[in-house]
Amino acid sequence: MSTVHLVGGEKGGVGKSVVARLLAQSFIDRGMRFAALDADQSHGALVRTYGEYAQPVDLERLESADQILDRALGADRRVLVDLPAQSHRALRRWIDATDVLALAREMDVRVVLWHVTDGGFDSVAHLERLLDDFGNSVEYVVVKNHGRSKDFTQLEASPAYERLFGLRARVVALPELDPSIMYKLDRFGSSFWAAANATEGERALSTLERRRAKLWLERAEGALAAADDTQPLNGRSELSERTAADGDPNGFAGTQSVN
Repeated sequence: MSTVHLVGGEKGGVGKSVVARLLAQSFIDRGMRFAALDADQSHGALVRTYGEYAQPVDLERLESADQILDRALGADRRVLVDLPAQSHRALRRWIDATDVLALAREMDVRVVLWHVTDGGFDSVAHLERLLDDFGNSVEYVVVKNHGRSKDFTQLEASPAYERLFGLRARVVALPELDPSIMYKLDRFGSSFWAAANATEGERALSTLERRRAKLWLERAEGALAAADDTQPLNGRSELSERTAADGDPNGFAGTQSVN
């Protein structure tokens, strides 16, 4: 079965591309077949950092957006899409124009929406909009990005969060990477593998920076992989959260389920 992973959040600066890059690195590390499409034409972070696996796609052009499902139908693989900010209208137009979600079900293709959030008002409002538009026709993973915020009380108190209980939802806590390391990776267009392993050249981090990057990568990949690997439960709704030990997003304790 192929799976389409749509990584978004609508709001700029919440860490959508970081999550997309982490998923790409996780697929590589686990030896999984995947195709990556970068719809963020203004930044192109996925193409810059994982250019061997990624290519650009234009959501405004239907024939270009068709690549998303075409890649899933062409072989049993994961299709990873890094969505830009303010892309919901274009994505919805493509989905509605061809009834993409119905076709995906017919062809046995899973569609997973990754909503990356800083817990703020705009992000919570967009989650509500996603649930209104797509309901139970897709699967959801909500990523609380601790690199952008430490306070998710507004999200957790929202009706949208409550609605996740009735859907096939996962909630992931993503730990924060040292901002100076992230800056260097973005500056040089380095992959997360290079951050943890490259020892020579101007792109190489210091020994201790590499150590921090490696530990962060292991923890972050573990959290995302737990959400990615989970298949929908048969007729049972579940809200699971990959949480941090003792409230620390840098030390993962496991997966909690609420039924």
